[in-house]
Amino acid sequence: MATRKAVEVYLDLLSQPCRAVQIFLRCTTIPHTVKPVALRKGENKTSEFTKLNPMQKVPVMVDNGFVLTESDAILKYLATNYDVPEHWYPRHPERRAKVNEYTAWHQTNTRPHAAKVFILEVLMPRMTGQPAEPTRVQKALVELSGTLDKLEDMFLKRQPFLCGDDISLADLLAVCEIMQPLGGGRDILQDRPKLLSWKSRVQSALTDSFDEGHAVLYRLRDKSKAKL
Repeated sequence: MATRKAVEVYLDLLSQPCRAVQIFLRCTTIPHTVKPVALRKGENKTSEFTKLNPMQKVPVMVDNGFVLTESDAILKYLATNYDVPEHWYPRHPERRAKVNEYTAWHQTNTRPHAAKVFILEVLMPRMTGQPAEPTRVQKALVELSGTLDKLEDMFLKRQPFLCGDDISLADLLAVCEIMQPLGGGRDILQDRPKLLSWKSRVQSALTDSFDEGHAVLYRLRDKSKAKL
C-alpha cells in the first residue's frame, strides 16, 4: 500500500480562514506541509498558483492530488477524512447540522463584519496612505456589534461553545474572525465578558496552536500600538 502523502496547504496567515486551517491541522496533528503564499506580494496571482486555484484565493488544500478551496469545505473534508476527535464535526446528524448552521451563517455575518473593521483600520490606510475614516469605522463597529449580539444570543446562549459542550469547527472559524481587528490594536471583546470567556475556552482547547496561528497578527498589533 502506498504511503499517504502529507496534506499540502497554501496559506497566508494574515488571512483568517488560513489561520483556521493551520490551527486545525496543528491541533489535530494531521501530517501536513505549509506552502506560504504572500498575498501582499501578489504570490496568489502567479501562473503557478492560478493553475491551482483560478480564483487566486487562499487557503488551498492538496491531498494526494485532490485540490480543494474554501476554508469551510477544507475543514469539513479534513474532519471527515482523517482520524480526528468527533467533536470537531460530529457524525450525529443533529449535532452536525448545528455546526453547519453556524458555518452557513458565519459567511455573511461574523466573517464580513469583523473583516470590515480590519480593512478600514489597517489595510486601507496602508494602501492609501490616509488615516481611517472615523465615520466609516463607527458604522462598521455598529454592524459588528449586532453580529456579536447574535453570536451570544443565538449560538452561544448558556453553552460553553457555539454548538454545545465541546469545541467544533464553528468555534474555530468564529474565533479566527473575531481576532482579526486585533491587528489594528482593537479588542472587540473587551466589553463582552460572555464572549471573552468563550474565547478563553476556545484558546485553552486549541493549546499552543492558537498563539502559533496568530503570531503574525500579534506582530501587526504590536506595530499598530507602537505608532500610537
